[in-house]
Amino acid sequence: MSDRPRLLPLLGATRHGSRDAMTCLYRCGNACDHPVPNSSDNAYFGDLVEAEVSRRGVVRAGAVGALVLGFGGAAAGALAGAAPAAAAPGTPVVPEATDLGRPQPSTGALTFTPIPPNQLDTLVVPNGYDHAVVIRWGDPVVPGAPDFDLHGQNAAAQSKQFGYNNDFVGVLPLDRRGRRALLVVNHEYTNEDLMFPGFTGLDALTVEQLRTAMAAHGMSVVELERVDGTGRWRPVAGGRRPYNRRVTALGTRFELTGPAAGSAWLRTAADPKGRTVVGTLNNCAGGVTPWGTVLSGEENFNQYFVGADAAPEELKPRLARYGITTTARYPSGSRKWERADERFDLAKHPNEAHRFGWIVEIDPFDPESRPRKHTALGRFKHEGANVIVAKSGHVVAYMGDDERFDYLYKFVSDKKFLPGDSWVARRHNLTLLESGTLYVAQFEQTSAAEIDGSGTLPADGAFNGRGRWIKLVSGNRSYVDGMTAADVLTFTRLAGDKVGATKMDRPEDVEPSLLTGKVYVALTNNTDRGKPGKAPADEANPRNLNKHGQILELVEDRGDNTAESFVWSLPIVAGDPTDPSTYFAGYDKTRVSPISCPDNVAFDAAGNLWISTDGNALGSNDGLFATAVEGPERGHLKQFLTVPVGAETCGPFITGDNRSVFVAVQHPGEITGASVEKPASTWPDGDYAKPGVVVTWRLDGGPIGS
Repeated sequence: MSDRPRLLPLLGATRHGSRDAMTCLYRCGNACDHPVPNSSDNAYFGDLVEAEVSRRGVVRAGAVGALVLGFGGAAAGALAGAAPAAAAPGTPVVPEATDLGRPQPSTGALTFTPIPPNQLDTLVVPNGYDHAVVIRWGDPVVPGAPDFDLHGQNAAAQSKQFGYNNDFVGVLPLDRRGRRALLVVNHEYTNEDLMFPGFTGLDALTVEQLRTAMAAHGMSVVELERVDGTGRWRPVAGGRRPYNRRVTALGTRFELTGPAAGSAWLRTAADPKGRTVVGTLNNCAGGVTPWGTVLSGEENFNQYFVGADAAPEELKPRLARYGITTTARYPSGSRKWERADERFDLAKHPNEAHRFGWIVEIDPFDPESRPRKHTALGRFKHEGANVIVAKSGHVVAYMGDDERFDYLYKFVSDKKFLPGDSWVARRHNLTLLESGTLYVAQFEQTSAAEIDGSGTLPADGAFNGRGRWIKLVSGNRSYVDGMTAADVLTFTRLAGDKVGATKMDRPEDVEPSLLTGKVYVALTNNTDRGKPGKAPADEANPRNLNKHGQILELVEDRGDNTAESFVWSLPIVAGDPTDPSTYFAGYDKTRVSPISCPDNVAFDAAGNLWISTDGNALGSNDGLFATAVEGPERGHLKQFLTVPVGAETCGPFITGDNRSVFVAVQHPGEITGASVEKPASTWPDGDYAKPGVVVTWRLDGGPIGS
């Protein structure tokens, strides 16, 4: 660190974890103030009669075909190594994964010295590492974008500049030498308190300011270049930059695909065919596909709509299940966007809300392509989606519904992945998420009678059990009584309720390891667990009033990601290691970093699990952590970095050569009472808070972490 950071107090009231009330307002529309949308009474499973599954005795997943880790660590499956075939006219050739820079040889051991918890208003990394801001809110994206003008922002300018509150980060290679890449970033939400000088309230914003906020949502695609052969990256500053692109909630058109596209639920006055949606909302996490596209999850979309009290009566229970208030025109946390665009008024356009809550796919290599919303993957508050190519060649996508007491899902494609980077293969692979089978998870337990909500380990020494994937819909065939396929896909939460899915503690990022095929789920927290009238603790969610969350490991039967049953365990039960309710895969807890509220997960090329946090309930800044998930170092969790005051750690993304770690610093200084004029954080430029993307690298050029 070149400058001495200021130590700033953590101000303001909190709602859950250490998340500030201001974040609760803008990020999720005060979700904690509203009733839990899931009021179903799903079954509570007792002990299994069969033999217990021990923590180290679960079925080991085999290698996932002929695994290939490209530069971005995104490709899996048996990919051909032939020279690229000719592309269709005007279509960029996507580099073949086998030709990209391979990971450096590594033992996988995490050798960095962990950093201590802190409340510094800066980004802190271990000794021997450095970091730099790659891009921040307001920086130019589209060539010709105007300079950022804090006091004169408008929608036209923001539509060409880097958006607000970056979340998911993906980095896709553009050449075979690892010198150029495309950065793809989600812009989840805006905070008008910290964007507009003189802000006095949402009702006082001009229509142009509301449109500017809409333009600050969405996604950015930015061409990067490596700096002097190091692990540092920066935006390309000149030239054509043909891939650079902004996708916004204001004007970008999306195509609906899959069985629900065109259904009555998705038709509106502006789109009577139900096949084209303007904009994307509250894009949280995501994933990079083996065919070189990016998936993005639409999460807390409910807060953008008003007027549900005047929606048709028969629709109100469906809206309420998605957190949309049906008893008042303006729910707590409403953004008042209907002043700029009446489609956000459900009294006038009740189906508009059904057009959000999907998985979005964008092709960063084709800037003229229209992004798509895939209805086959279901509609809920998607944290994101991550895919793996199963042994059979089918693509499997894993997804979490980020709400208290909601569910874990997976999708298996009808078609098989075609290896290679020919135009024929890519055109085929771009259709993989348009048809398939959608499942929801049901967890069983080995030691249910021993779970008392305290987090005490059962006698078998592990939280574990079996589980099964319950089929909801396959193509146009529904497996849920009383619901059509379009019903299931549009109101997937209700389908999960009907079949008895297991209520989880906010399932957020879900990511399969491309080395083992095992799947890791971030369960962030659930302070409602065990309250009167709410679901009690169970073995997969073993603590009542759960402030700190846990990591779940899921191993598909026979190592087959298309299987309909699995075994599971909790390798990490988060919190202060001195707290007896915490668990770190049996590792010596005196050597483990404290962690709270795991949010996003990622893997490096050696197979280590990296975990970012959101809402650290232990009182220090959020951060990024890493641990081995195999071998004697399994559970040895170490803190790698911390973000500034009030911020959340998003991303993360580790390049396949293991030389760069990208994180998104979201909502720095988002603390009650803060404003542009009175910032609670001055990161990154020393004046007022700006969300941004940071890259970290080793000073000696070696692999990150190990």
